[in-house]
Amino acid sequence: MKDADRKDPGGLRSARWFAPDDLRSFGHRSRLMQLGYSEADFKDKPVIGILNTWSEINSCHSHFRERAKDVKRGVFQAGGFALEMPSLSVDESFTKPTSMIYRNMLAMECEEMIRSHPFDGVVLMGGCDKTTPGLVMGAISAGIPFIYLPAGPMLAGNYAGNRLGSGSDAWKYWDERRAGNITDEEWVGIQGGIARSPGVCMTMGTASTMTAITDAMGLTLPGASSIPAVDSGHQRMGADCGRRIVDMVWEDLTPDRIITPAAVQNAAIVAMATGCSTNAVVHLIAMARRAGVDLSLDDLDALGRTTPLIANVRPSGKGYLMEDFYFAGGLRALMKEIEEKLDTTCIGVNGRTLGENIADAKVYNDDVIRPLSNPVYHEGSLAVLRGNLCPDGAVIKPAACDPKYYVHEGPALVFDSYPEMKKAVDDEDLEVTPDHVMILRNAGPLGGPGMPEWGMLPIPKALIRQGHRDMLRISDARMSGTSYGACVLHVAPESFVGGPLALVKTGDIVRLDVPNRRLDMLVPEEEIAARKAAWTPPEPKYERGWGWMFSRHVTQADKGCDFDYLQSDFGRVAGEPDIF
Repeated sequence: MKDADRKDPGGLRSARWFAPDDLRSFGHRSRLMQLGYSEADFKDKPVIGILNTWSEINSCHSHFRERAKDVKRGVFQAGGFALEMPSLSVDESFTKPTSMIYRNMLAMECEEMIRSHPFDGVVLMGGCDKTTPGLVMGAISAGIPFIYLPAGPMLAGNYAGNRLGSGSDAWKYWDERRAGNITDEEWVGIQGGIARSPGVCMTMGTASTMTAITDAMGLTLPGASSIPAVDSGHQRMGADCGRRIVDMVWEDLTPDRIITPAAVQNAAIVAMATGCSTNAVVHLIAMARRAGVDLSLDDLDALGRTTPLIANVRPSGKGYLMEDFYFAGGLRALMKEIEEKLDTTCIGVNGRTLGENIADAKVYNDDVIRPLSNPVYHEGSLAVLRGNLCPDGAVIKPAACDPKYYVHEGPALVFDSYPEMKKAVDDEDLEVTPDHVMILRNAGPLGGPGMPEWGMLPIPKALIRQGHRDMLRISDARMSGTSYGACVLHVAPESFVGGPLALVKTGDIVRLDVPNRRLDMLVPEEEIAARKAAWTPPEPKYERGWGWMFSRHVTQADKGCDFDYLQSDFGRVAGEPDIF
């Protein structure tokens, strides 16, 4: 942007901290000088916050300490003043019972860090599953210009000449190890070869799903979500983010101008076309509702019915990983293939329309990014179910399970807790058949707590030894985006609050009908009513701290699991309070 096009520096938000000739501003300026800066460094310049979710225990973000330097380089080149701040690193690999319980904490922290500091714009650095929605939700509510910088996928895994996909192959080879087909030496080799570099899962798991959604919504630089973490292009993209956020401040390009209903719909369509994680449902609804867009499960199901899956990437696709997707043209190329389904007038953080941003995109491998005439799966990645087991909805990923389970009827095998289920599935004498329907309850937002990724219930060892690798499984939990199989998830309302899943008994016949979007227990209504009357609410999980706050305000899965007091009134986002 030319200097002549820039706004008066006195109109910058940061000027409220630094410009006045008063005692408070004297203190702000003197403290920056204490840090070694002179007024020439920050006077009359946009102050850019870099919110960095790096930590030593988050392997997905292990390159972010260096990448922040690239962002700063871009900010300074564009005439801004960059300040890096640490942000909660909600890693998925180590946090128990799940990082999901802290997504809203990150969103609140992000919002309040922005609101309370002299930032004119921010660059959000995230990528691991919950960091993307958490940071974006907070920044939406804060309302100042922001760009999301995705961590990028790691390199493809490898062991003994076999390409490994994070998560997906862990599940696959674990079943083979339980069947006695994997030696200790092979297991250790797979363990060391499945994650070879910094970056998020290189399958189309939750991390790559959410960065693709954010990219499609216009909140990243075009195509940024596809760049591998260790590619030099990722460094250049970091500097590009730094340069661009300075201009966004002068242009006053705030999130409410970008996140429109059409932009949210674009993101949902792209998610379906990529073979997205089932977690996309919870996070996309939460992000949309922060922006005042009333996105529902039914909206997502309708889009899924008309959007073919064209990204041939595991776990919904076969063979290929995110590195292949990047070299095939990346997300821009995929959006070019489905351009007729998108609203190309939506603008992104670079100030251009989606149509302009994908105009020159090309597909370089049409087996990785398929044309609409040759999809991986004729519908989108997800289907939303309803019925007497899930009156408020449940989710399944048909493209990632054996088609024979699309219509299935069988007796329930019910577990009330994860430890109970884990013990049972390792019992080789467990009375179970391939037709049984495994049910895990008390694993939802309140019951888990936090809705852990327990939804891909392990196949009982008794069936593994017989050669079976899939069966129908139902829970109010979530499932890792790298998972696969006939798993019905996010059953709402959850069993912990008395949802119908709390009432099903072992031996009840359960019927799944994916084409007709139904999930029911074939139990007479009067019997269900009698069980409901006899049901006793469980004891609360928490009596103090974050868990106490979480359990009193988290919404159910169909509403995005955000806190009830943080979601926007639709069509209106709360403004910034006067803090001076």
